[in-house]
Amino acid sequence: MKEFTFNEKLKHLFSFPVIVAALGYFVDIYDLLLFGIVRVPSLKDMNLDVDTAGTLILNYQMVGLLLGGILWGVLGDKKGRLSVLFGSILVYSLANIACGFLPQMPFEDKTTVYALLRFIAGIGLAGELGAGITLVSESLPKQLRAIGTSIVAGFGLLGAVVAQLTVELAGDWTIAYFIGGGLGLMLLLLRVSVAESGIYNEIKHDSEIKKGNFFSFFTNWDRFIKYMKCIAIGLPTWFCIGILAMMANQFAPVMGITSITPGKAIMWAYVGISVGDFASGFISHWLHSRKKAIFYMMLFTIVGVCLLLFSGTKSENMYYFYCAWLGLGTGYWAMFVTVGSEQFGTNIRSTATTTIPNMVRGLVPVMLLAFDGLKVNSGVITAAAIVGLIAFTLGIYSTLTIEETHNKDLDFNE
Repeated sequence: MKEFTFNEKLKHLFSFPVIVAALGYFVDIYDLLLFGIVRVPSLKDMNLDVDTAGTLILNYQMVGLLLGGILWGVLGDKKGRLSVLFGSILVYSLANIACGFLPQMPFEDKTTVYALLRFIAGIGLAGELGAGITLVSESLPKQLRAIGTSIVAGFGLLGAVVAQLTVELAGDWTIAYFIGGGLGLMLLLLRVSVAESGIYNEIKHDSEIKKGNFFSFFTNWDRFIKYMKCIAIGLPTWFCIGILAMMANQFAPVMGITSITPGKAIMWAYVGISVGDFASGFISHWLHSRKKAIFYMMLFTIVGVCLLLFSGTKSENMYYFYCAWLGLGTGYWAMFVTVGSEQFGTNIRSTATTTIPNMVRGLVPVMLLAFDGLKVNSGVITAAAIVGLIAFTLGIYSTLTIEETHNKDLDFNE
């Protein structure tokens, strides 16, 4: 195995594809979490029900992510990684700009219009992470993949922090949407200089290799189980974000807290996730194992969830502290996406890497449905605990039983 000097490592880790992928994911996360951050003020401003309309709109966005993941994943394998990076960012940037004009739109049913715009934004937002991680994974030496993808995710996840600060400083949620859309359009200029993956170029014009076949994950039992395990590994991350952070205001009354701002809960969670993502790559590199890094971080997260739900959290700041704890633990997100990328061959790698995280995001409505149904009789604490128990059980089992991919060569096809 080739040993790299320190300067050679820096040259690879801060190459143009890594930098552009990190910036792209930064804008992606900004726009992805923006609705969660402005959900309460935007819906109140338009005289819409915060809980009912908010859950509906969030579900539309998550379904958009689910469908968009399939669309962009297949295109990434059929047309190339770069085509996805251009197309997806254009879609979600224009959708976010349109969200900023919602108060001026001459529609009585603002809930439906808002939901449709977030659905379109979700479709666009689905392509960024998978295409970026695929491109970086195929561009970097195998010894540096974990660190490279953690840099992309660690920096990119700071977009959630900037989104919250933008809303606070701008004082108007519509301006935050305009800024998000504008940043996305500016990124298109940077993308022009990024080169296509060399590994993908080797098979691009080979018509005998079937590329981007989404249904291939369901026609082979071993591949199907591997695909399901990849999805399950990510479930705890969006349980923490989708329920404990985004729905933080629902936990305030039962915890004796005057109020909790979901936007701040999301921001502190993503401060933790960003640090965790930076750390996860180095932990994996140090342990020579993706699985051990993810497993240990899951255990750390479980402790945080138990303390948040059952330690009698009594202040707003303490809730935010636990959100940061959960974020730090679920900072294995970059490692989880990298594992998904490394499990499958070049001809379906973009499809896998793009659909897997978006399948997890697309399951948020299912978790919210279970949470809303259980809380009627059991209360929000017990409901969250039950949903969390299922998510973490599936996640831990899948992590322990999936193939180890540390230092795995990626130049192969299915």
